[in-house]
Amino acid sequence: MYAVVRLNTWDAAKRDAAAADVAEFDRIHAEQPGFLESLVVDLGGSRHLTVNLWESEDQATQALPVMGPAVGRLLEPLLAQPSQLIGTGEVVQGGEVLGTGRA
Repeated sequence: MYAVVRLNTWDAAKRDAAAADVAEFDRIHAEQPGFLESLVVDLGGSRHLTVNLWESEDQATQALPVMGPAVGRLLEPLLAQPSQLIGTGEVVQGGEVLGTGRA
């Protein structure tokens, strides 16, 4: 299992008013081959730490031509500052919650 971790700081008013755009992004994300789940942690101050889980790095990479434009169209207008990539890598613990990781 492969993870992409990002820190997003939202414009709360814009995000609240654009629930349909967020739902559309989530639908597009879920349709991508190999996408497993997103875990989102509310850090307060309109900041969210998001962990996107994929079956493999290759599948995450192959989704970029679809996901990049979707982010630009649906999510970037709702951000108070640019999304920050924290890191990417193989999941080494905890995937058993989804039934896909190592014990």
